[in-house]
Amino acid sequence: MSNAVIKDPELYGVIGNFDSPDDLLDAVRAARAEGYTRMDAFTPFPIHGIDEAMGERRSPLGYIVLCCGTAGLLAAGLLQWWTGTIAYPLVIGGKPLFSFEPSIPIMFELTVLLSAFGAVLGMFHLNRLPTFYHPAFNYSKFGGATDDRFLLVIERTDPLFHPEKTAALLTAAGSKHTELVEA
Repeated sequence: MSNAVIKDPELYGVIGNFDSPDDLLDAVRAARAEGYTRMDAFTPFPIHGIDEAMGERRSPLGYIVLCCGTAGLLAAGLLQWWTGTIAYPLVIGGKPLFSFEPSIPIMFELTVLLSAFGAVLGMFHLNRLPTFYHPAFNYSKFGGATDDRFLLVIERTDPLFHPEKTAALLTAAGSKHTELVEA
């Protein structure tokens, strides 16, 4: 096939349909051994070890939550310090304008609140959600991915992608049904 067909913007990739999680995991390892890097798996439940097999890096979500929680802690402390010492300084019985101890509940609450917002919004952003349309939905048997099918897609953006060779690799790896998927 010519390069024009390989780089066809109407083609999303090649998808393979597998019977079991072990077959899918073996196919992912075979594709990685061949040098493929742009792939995605669709499964009805999480499969232990598939992230490592696909070469996925560790999620930065924990760092996002840490930064948001730290921002909440600092914002609450700064707000209470500013309110008590700068905006509304009230000298009552010779006590200091700012005391750390009464600030602890508010600092805790704002830390938890911003951490939760960071976790939810970060998860949505990192997972590119909401996704109302994905090219893999064009696969005729995609509905099985939510029931008992295990799908592996190798995208056309992969440098090693060639429709026939990639389909042959998935078939050799145990795919029961291999199909080109349009974008």
